[in-house]
Amino acid sequence: MRKRFSSYSVPPWVKELRVTAVQFIIPLTIFQGVRTLIFPTAFDVILLAALIFLALSFHMEWL
Repeated sequence: MRKRFSSYSVPPWVKELRVTAVQFIIPLTIFQGVRTLIFPTAFDVILLAALIFLALSFHMEWL
C-alpha cells in the first residue's frame, strides 16, 4: 500500500523551495517557448515539455 504524504508533514524549507520554484517556472517556460520557436532543437522541445509539465503539476498541486 502506498503511503500518502500530508502537506503538514513537509519541512518548512521544502515549502519555501516549492514557493520559489512556482515563481520561477512560468517565466522560464515562456522564455524556453520563445527560444524553441527561434532555435528548435530536440533538446529544447524536450526541455519545454518538461517545464510545461512542471508548471501544470505545480498549478494542479500534483507536486
